[in-house]
Amino acid sequence: MNQLPVVDLIIIGFYLVGMVLVGVYFSKKNKTAEEFTRAAGRIPGWAIGISIYATFLSSNTFLGVPGKAFGTNWNAFVFSLSMPFAAWIATKYFVPFYRSTGEVSAYTHLEKRFGSWARTYAVICFLLTQLARIGSIFFGISLTLQALTGYSMVSIMLVTGVCIVIYTVLGGIEAVIWTEVVQGVLKTLGAVVILYLVVKEVPGGVQEIIDIGQRDNKFNLGTFSPDFFTSSFWVVLLYGFFINLNNFGMDQNYVQRYHTANSAKEAGKSVWLCVWIYLPVSLLFFVIGSCLYAYYQQQPDWIQEVSLRAASERLNLPIESQEVIRLASTLQPSDYGDKIMPHFMVHKIPKGLLGLIISALLSAAMSTISSGMNASATVFTEDIYKRYFAKTSGDHMKILYSATVLVGVLGMLCGMAMIGIKSILDAWWTLSGIFAAGMLGLFLLGIWSKDAKDIDAKWATAIGILVILWMTLSPFYGGLMLHSNMTIVVGTLTIFLVGNFMQKRRVS
Repeated sequence: MNQLPVVDLIIIGFYLVGMVLVGVYFSKKNKTAEEFTRAAGRIPGWAIGISIYATFLSSNTFLGVPGKAFGTNWNAFVFSLSMPFAAWIATKYFVPFYRSTGEVSAYTHLEKRFGSWARTYAVICFLLTQLARIGSIFFGISLTLQALTGYSMVSIMLVTGVCIVIYTVLGGIEAVIWTEVVQGVLKTLGAVVILYLVVKEVPGGVQEIIDIGQRDNKFNLGTFSPDFFTSSFWVVLLYGFFINLNNFGMDQNYVQRYHTANSAKEAGKSVWLCVWIYLPVSLLFFVIGSCLYAYYQQQPDWIQEVSLRAASERLNLPIESQEVIRLASTLQPSDYGDKIMPHFMVHKIPKGLLGLIISALLSAAMSTISSGMNASATVFTEDIYKRYFAKTSGDHMKILYSATVLVGVLGMLCGMAMIGIKSILDAWWTLSGIFAAGMLGLFLLGIWSKDAKDIDAKWATAIGILVILWMTLSPFYGGLMLHSNMTIVVGTLTIFLVGNFMQKRRVS
């Protein structure tokens, strides 16, 4: 078992205790559901923007992006390039719309447009998306901390999960936002420090990194040909545009923050602040992955060690077994990219600084998980409990607390179920595309098709679900296999276009 130095353990302990104390501090302000879910509209726009940025910059980014750049190239960076296009639509249409409705839930509008079924369907899609996201983040942080400490991934998920649940339950959305402001700064500084340490270790420095990257085509953004069957530039751009449109327009994590600002203008500014911070920082993580690739190309013994550990985990056999050795010899960089960052941290980050880097990693995980828990609890309370079970009006604080804990527990279970997957980023992108496609298409139909009725939406959603299922299951029966990232694109367009077609057919 690896043992972290005492000074690093102390730093990590202080960080975890500090996050819990933040929740205790803000618990004094959370006496009503209005304060728990909206912070009574007292959060400045710049803080909301940094908190949205911190939610985007999860441990999936911290670990999955360098791993992706190490194993393949910069193709996934195209996702970030799509954000300004989605942000423009969000600030022009979505933010003013939500501020005008005054509804804390992103899905109340759907019931007014199409009926209770539409609201419930969108809520189910959102909750499934959040569980997938929370689970992938729990998995990512436990994968890293296991490499650093030797403790089991399950134990790590339980300890971090308990801390997150405590400060999220106690502090509500205000604690979530202000801790994310701190976490956003911390994780960005952590990335800069890691980049410096990697470059310092590469003989030949920056020029050698560029030469190796160009030699092995590591800076490629993907083919520009109209190829929708592989991860081309256009596939990732379309995926990024639709998923970010969903984030800014339908995801309760972000919609809820619009209501914490004191004006629509401040809420719109927060979206753009997130975009302009996230774009260069996400590029920074791709640069880290390329630097790690150059460094490990000069360390063949360490490459072998990482591949052996990856094979051992995949087969659940001792690292010295012949089966593990045979599998390790066949693995490609893309098969163990997620394990490179933890390996470098174990061997090359000095004592004391390692504790700060781990705290940055924890902050990357905790910010996204806490916001997902708060948003999910809000949606459950507003759209399920109050809609179907509440017999009296009230704040229902106990339901909010219970739902927050429940989402945290289910998220941990999802993380445990993901143990052994090949790529954190791929798993999250695939699951989010499947679950988000339906609700985004339905939302766009309700917003922009003023004459669409309940029957049109029902037909569109039913056909859209069949298309999403077809695309999801195609790899298992050899059907037409568009790239999995196209699921949200095709699913969203199917619901929107079919709904419009049914509306025009009905009135003609």
